[in-house]
Amino acid sequence: MKSDAVKKGMQQAPHRSLFNALGFTKEEMDKPLVGIVSSYNEIVPGHMNLDKIVEAVKMGVAMAGGVPREFPAIAVCDGIAMGHEGMKYSLVTRDLIADSTECMALAHQFDALVMVPNCDKNVPGLLMAAARINVPTIFVSGGPMLAGHVKGQKRSLSSMFEAVGSYAAGTMSEEDVCEFENKVCPTCGSCSGMYTANSMNCLTEVLGMGLAGNGTIPAVYSDRLKLAKHAGMQVMELLKKNIRPRDIMTREAIMNALTVDMALGCSTNSMLHLPAIAHEVGFDFEIGFANDVSEKTPNLCHLAPAGPTYMEDLNEAGGVYAVMKELTKLNLLNLDCMTCTGKTVGENIAGAVNKNHEVIRPVEDPYSATGGLAVLKGNIAPDGSVVKQSAVAPEMLVHEGPARVFECEEDAIAAIKGGRIMAGDVVVIRYEGPKGGPGMREMLNPTSAIAGMGLGSSVALITDGRFSGASRGASIGHVSPEAAVGGPVALIEEGDIIQINIPEKTLNVAVSDEVLEQRRAAWEPKEPNVTTGYLSRYAQMVTSGARGAILQMPR
Repeated sequence: MKSDAVKKGMQQAPHRSLFNALGFTKEEMDKPLVGIVSSYNEIVPGHMNLDKIVEAVKMGVAMAGGVPREFPAIAVCDGIAMGHEGMKYSLVTRDLIADSTECMALAHQFDALVMVPNCDKNVPGLLMAAARINVPTIFVSGGPMLAGHVKGQKRSLSSMFEAVGSYAAGTMSEEDVCEFENKVCPTCGSCSGMYTANSMNCLTEVLGMGLAGNGTIPAVYSDRLKLAKHAGMQVMELLKKNIRPRDIMTREAIMNALTVDMALGCSTNSMLHLPAIAHEVGFDFEIGFANDVSEKTPNLCHLAPAGPTYMEDLNEAGGVYAVMKELTKLNLLNLDCMTCTGKTVGENIAGAVNKNHEVIRPVEDPYSATGGLAVLKGNIAPDGSVVKQSAVAPEMLVHEGPARVFECEEDAIAAIKGGRIMAGDVVVIRYEGPKGGPGMREMLNPTSAIAGMGLGSSVALITDGRFSGASRGASIGHVSPEAAVGGPVALIEEGDIIQINIPEKTLNVAVSDEVLEQRRAAWEPKEPNVTTGYLSRYAQMVTSGARGAILQMPR
């Protein structure tokens, strides 16, 4: 056992004395040491129940003959961090989580790990750590929030942000906003639509790192506790069989995840996280893969914000396995990939059934013949940009309009809510990329303001920042190269005509190459927004959004 390095032999007598200080018995010293990585805290709604999940995991580990020991991982609530400087600290935690988990796991020589994340950056951060540490590992998330109910309709956090925009437009009263405020987030759990947290928890199932239901069983259901116990027991089976993360998270498994991403209509943030996870297993993931996969993968789900269904509905319809089973009709998945069940993907999903064809469309009757995401390229984004095409109004799939240019998110929000953005405009928000932000802030506030003010079918937004999974509309993010490194988005001027063609996968500004070169010659880098602390170090090390915003030492 790996933990023998701290438990066995005369040289380890000092180590054993410290285990004695922890109250370890001789019987425990002879058993595998299993680390339980808990993202529990009291500020993130998606994490406030993780103490119960962790206790259930510990029980499962102990029942199966292991010794569980808990240690923490940090977590940021993107909703609370949204729209102010706190959002600079969201994406950057992914790497802190991966690094700190690597440190704890290897410093203490755990034999196996159970990861207990839930929201946004915790899931990819811990998947990255699992790949690095490469001891038998399983995931069990905290589960999604139940949808809220407002005036007889199911609602979620994206509805709340859009309500603020409607209030600014004068189409919603303060009393109505207050009702939304008190009802859209009714329980603990990751917010109830197919936002980033739920996207990544579902993709963890597809990757083979979580048991069935990991992404969809609601946080408040007792089945979530049963799942946690089974995860604790199953990690001991993985240890016995020596099945490790790099045996599971192969190139083929990651491509399976990208395929199911397209069918589910996942958050655009998956196009940051899948490349980063792939990087940890030595697979060079190009975001351009998305278009090839999208061309042959139908979009089967329109979960909020793209449609009126929620995670609880997906769970009742058969969950992620039912979506995967639909895709096997078109031979779109590699069924031979090993998973944390000790069985292959094909064996896992053999009995899956699609129980609701309104929630999970059959492949014969998809929402669209192509997948949920698209990568656009052109003279604005030579290295690519990302759009959730399944959440774009049909009339905005091809759009041309004048650029309204803003150097930060706050200025754009003021203009939108101040009524200065008109139908047909293209809002350009730059210097919000991984380096320029720094931290690549999500733009849920401006996209929600656009939707709430009734401009969702007439105004587009492009940025070198990114979008919340709760964003909808013609919202094009991850524009690369970013403005801070002199990418073409830095050269756009007020009134330039922006040309968006999502079916053709293009994003251009109607300005000649000669004029762009003249502007480039006159362009001067902006002074860094942050010069001290973690954000400053992050800005120096982070790469392009097109590469998953992974960290590399500056050259």
